[in-house]
Amino acid sequence: MSHHLLLIVHLLGATVWVGGHLILAVTILPEVLKKKDVEILLDFERKYEKIGIPALLLMVISGVWMSYKFGVGFSNWFHFSNPIETVISLKLILLLITVLFAISANFFVIPKLTAKTLPLMAFHILSVTTIGVLMLLLGSFVRYGGLSF
Repeated sequence: MSHHLLLIVHLLGATVWVGGHLILAVTILPEVLKKKDVEILLDFERKYEKIGIPALLLMVISGVWMSYKFGVGFSNWFHFSNPIETVISLKLILLLITVLFAISANFFVIPKLTAKTLPLMAFHILSVTTIGVLMLLLGSFVRYGGLSF
């Protein structure tokens, strides 16, 4: 598959993932917190999950594939040895943190979600949204050769 097509798939996934989380954080979450109504949040999550999770999977697959096309294979991850590998490694670290938030939310927070535990869920939502935006910003540096410190 061409790099350009992989990039389009990756960007479409990012649009759904980051856009969905921005909608959640900016419009749904304030309403949920104001009304203290967990059902509004759970309803959004059920609907969004059907498109959000496949979008995330597309991003992971296309991102890893593009990583290899850039010559940054598994054995080079997390070495921070060149600007492109630095971007890829930082994005992978943020992906792992996102996965940890997802595990925490799905196994510990959502099953016990009440009006009282909404602030913890809000922290998860805002964190994953911020991470998604950071990953998007990091990805933009690839266009300019990566990121060096």
